[in-house]
Amino acid sequence: MNSLLFIQLGISDIIDILLVAYLIYIIYKLVKGTVAINIFIGLVAIYFIWKLVGMLQMKMLNEILGQFISVGVIALIIVFQQEIRSFLLMLGKLGTDSSGHLRFLNKGHKGQKINIDSIINAMVNMSENFTGALIVIRRTNELIEIIDTGERIDAKLSAPLIESIFYKNNPLHDGAMIIFNNRIEAARCVLPVSKRTDFPADYGLRHRAAAGLSQNTDALCIIVSEQTGEFAYSENGELFTKIAIGDIKNKLITEFTNTN
Repeated sequence: MNSLLFIQLGISDIIDILLVAYLIYIIYKLVKGTVAINIFIGLVAIYFIWKLVGMLQMKMLNEILGQFISVGVIALIIVFQQEIRSFLLMLGKLGTDSSGHLRFLNKGHKGQKINIDSIINAMVNMSENFTGALIVIRRTNELIEIIDTGERIDAKLSAPLIESIFYKNNPLHDGAMIIFNNRIEAARCVLPVSKRTDFPADYGLRHRAAAGLSQNTDALCIIVSEQTGEFAYSENGELFTKIAIGDIKNKLITEFTNTN
């Protein structure tokens, strides 16, 4: 009788509990700040109630909650499409290096050359003229779906070309420019917008789009604000604002080879 008052825990049980707790924590981080957080909390609460009801042998309620949870798996896939995608991407990043890039796919990143001076000079000139810009430097992710939303250019990277594309009267100025290996691959590309509810309200669609793309890919997104002329960049879903142009240049130098 006394043995029933104690839960028998082994090493595997402790590891199981820790892994489940860590998994819940990771999912919570993914949905934190989004409209899905309330749904997530509700589902976790229902699950624990279901387990508690089962332990208390309340058969009818246990059956109802069990059916709800079994059918709810399909609903979860529908409701949490973006979060599931982000979670799978996070798992894929377990094989990354210290810079956050996939080791076994690194062929497309470490070998590419970027004319950093062209990007920096264009950014300075656009900032002085309050010309908004969203420049995406892709790494290992090919961004084929993103490129297909815009106009393919495949032109040599240069400051005048960057400035002319983002010129306000240019039909290609609205959207993002995709750069890879000293080539402007496409312009006027549509990026997925971040849906985080805690996103700073004083930043516009360029910043949201940059954060949205970098959250789901390993691309580096650089922004020139049309309102203030300030610089920002987004990486791994994090938005870094009011960055000095020298700091952006140093970041590019540490990752890409500067060719003139």
